[in-house]
Amino acid sequence: MSTSNLYSEAEQLEAKLQGACLETRLALQPSVTKIIERMRQQGVHIPSRLRRLDAALCEDAMEAQFDNLPV
Repeated sequence: MSTSNLYSEAEQLEAKLQGACLETRLALQPSVTKIIERMRQQGVHIPSRLRRLDAALCEDAMEAQFDNLPV
């Protein structure tokens, strides 16, 4: 996949996530992580906003796991 395709796919994901509900954010989190991993593998610069987005999505996913645990 070319660099411009990677950036384009990342931008599409960002657009879908903008203002999305938690359920949508959780559903798209693996896709964001995968696009970042592909960028890393190809040696492409990963924008800091994309790194921050991935970190926030991972945090949301972790919190969602704990929300379902019985106390």
